[in-house]
Amino acid sequence: MKKLQIVTLLLFTTLFIGLKSDTTAVQEDGIKFSHIDFKAAKALAKKQNKLIFIDAYTTWCGPCKLMSRTVFKEKAVGDYYNEHFINLKVDMETVEGLSLSKKYSVTGYPTFLYLKPDGSLIKKTMGATNSSKFIGYAKSARKSQ
Repeated sequence: MKKLQIVTLLLFTTLFIGLKSDTTAVQEDGIKFSHIDFKAAKALAKKQNKLIFIDAYTTWCGPCKLMSRTVFKEKAVGDYYNEHFINLKVDMETVEGLSLSKKYSVTGYPTFLYLKPDGSLIKKTMGATNSSKFIGYAKSARKSQ
């Protein structure tokens, strides 16, 4: 009986680790969000000659979570955004988020901000969408700069 419990535990552990690894691999195909503050993002964007994309979200926002689970993980979306943007996810209820929310008049979530390296706004969109429209927003922002 004890051997059966150990085998069962090992089986579940192996399955859990396998599932976790698969999830991580999927995330690597999508948008790679930089874990830096806005000031550092502006400097990096200038250095790399890229625009800045900000996913302005809150932890309680359903459409924000949907975008994170779906569109942000898609390879085509990641390929385009990673090539042309410094990507940030900013919780709008943090100190930095509240400051950015005020600066860019964020009134709903998710809001997507497309900025020049100096921080000036190029384009702002709001609401969950599909991958083709989302890539279209980015292409439109790049043309408008």
